[in-house]
Amino acid sequence: MSATSEEKPLTIGAVCKELKAEFDDVSISKIRYLEEQQLLTPLRTQGGYRLYRRQDVERLRTILRLQRDEFLPLRVIRQEIEAGGGAIPRPQERKARRQQRQLLQQEARRVDRSELVRESGIDDESLAELTSYGIVGPDVDGLYSEGDVEIVRICQRMAEYGLGPRHVRQLHTGVQRVAGLLDQVLAPSLRSRNSQRRDQGLDELAQLAGLSAELTERLLIRDVAT
Repeated sequence: MSATSEEKPLTIGAVCKELKAEFDDVSISKIRYLEEQQLLTPLRTQGGYRLYRRQDVERLRTILRLQRDEFLPLRVIRQEIEAGGGAIPRPQERKARRQQRQLLQQEARRVDRSELVRESGIDDESLAELTSYGIVGPDVDGLYSEGDVEIVRICQRMAEYGLGPRHVRQLHTGVQRVAGLLDQVLAPSLRSRNSQRRDQGLDELAQLAGLSAELTERLLIRDVAT
């Protein structure tokens, strides 16, 4: 391919086709949405058609990678690109975001009661007690999330320190207050009919959940240790 052909701007359809190999979920509507969010500024023909230069395509590639691999919300991606030309977060931050992404994925996968008991090692009485306190519970189909499995495992470990379901309920009450606060902030995005905006809301939920957990940990250590 010659330098001239490499520099020739691409249509939005051509850009979408080029990126499909790396990003299965990329679409023309998603690219337009990223433009609406002021992340892209393609050229325009006299007829109003979008044309993307090579730097626009690479910028788009960076945005999509940060979304997929680093779980960054679009607002943060825009700030990072504007500040440093697409700087990648530090390894510690990348690890935290991968963990947050895994937590969201766990909530989407379902297991039945027997699988939950087998994977967590909990007995029927303890599971019934956790369920009665609203710590975990099946959905309308009688299934649990993989997140519930992890919650039960953590509760089992806390029980080794003498903290049973009644104590966990107190922690859950505090979490519900935080959840209510985050819901106020994120409800417009999470309940949007626009799939891209919902994805952005999930990104921001993961970020805020991680920050809330980190803040809670530091406050607990400070207040208990002193």
